[in-house]
Amino acid sequence: MTATATRADEAAPRAARPSRPDRPPRVISFRHRVSRWDLKVSPYLYISPFFIVFAIVGLFPIAFTAVISFMDWDLVRNSGQFIGFDQYAWILGQPQFWTALRNTFSIFLLSSVPQLIAAVFIAAMLDRNIRAKTFWRMGVLVPFVMAPVAVALIFSNMFGDNHGLVNNVLTSIGLGPIPWHKDPFWSHIAIATMVNFRWTGYNTLILLAAMQAIPRDFYEAARVDGAGPFRQFWSITLPSLKPTLIFVIITATIGGLQIFDEPRMYDQFGRGGAAQQWLTITLYLYDIGWGQWNFGRAAALAWILFLIILLIGLINLLVTRRLVRDEGRR
Repeated sequence: MTATATRADEAAPRAARPSRPDRPPRVISFRHRVSRWDLKVSPYLYISPFFIVFAIVGLFPIAFTAVISFMDWDLVRNSGQFIGFDQYAWILGQPQFWTALRNTFSIFLLSSVPQLIAAVFIAAMLDRNIRAKTFWRMGVLVPFVMAPVAVALIFSNMFGDNHGLVNNVLTSIGLGPIPWHKDPFWSHIAIATMVNFRWTGYNTLILLAAMQAIPRDFYEAARVDGAGPFRQFWSITLPSLKPTLIFVIITATIGGLQIFDEPRMYDQFGRGGAAQQWLTITLYLYDIGWGQWNFGRAAALAWILFLIILLIGLINLLVTRRLVRDEGRR
């Protein structure tokens, strides 16, 4: 008997075996259906409170402000008459708006650039193996948790024209006093100092967290190759921090263009100075809305500010994508 015949005899009984009857469809109980429904829907229920609250306190005010910006709004009757883009044209035709826009960008640049440089430097120092690291890391965050009004009151007294602490020190060493409240440039310096005092520690901790995520093998390999601390920082730390730096720059841009507390509390009147030396867009918006009681124009100015921030944010987003893509290619 050949091997082929043997295989055929073995395969014959298998082919003759009756096929198994089809299994009856399994009935899914109500408990299993609830379990599947819970698995699919529960994640959306867990995150829904944020979106519900955001829609109520975020999206609705934005949409309502957009509607009011096209109306001559009557606060007594709580209604308005549609007038189109007249409110926007009025805002753009006011010299105060352009003064406020110039002051806002000036204070933003004087605060953001030194703030980010100081935050990177302090984060690099805290990333090193120093004693009492937790104490120093918590210490840099203390100015951030202070009330903005308290910080503004303290610094406004420090930068007083006649009896301020800074001018007293300058006079004691033979230098002349600085007109902190009269000269636009020096008033911007004083307000930017308040902003830097509050936000440098916050940005420092964000950058420090990004630095600690960098693998230490990179630094050990660079140290073996003879690279010093500065070379390691320039070639390893900064390229790895690019996405985080862009995030910090975007948040600093949004906060800097919406600055309100510091210029509001810089003097006792809160109107941006006698000659509008430190008048910002938010101060001008506050004056139109609550000083002149014209909510239509205030809403139009709010949307102009929103569009400015959105434009700068989109530019930063494009730069961010390009930097991250270039880093991935390298």
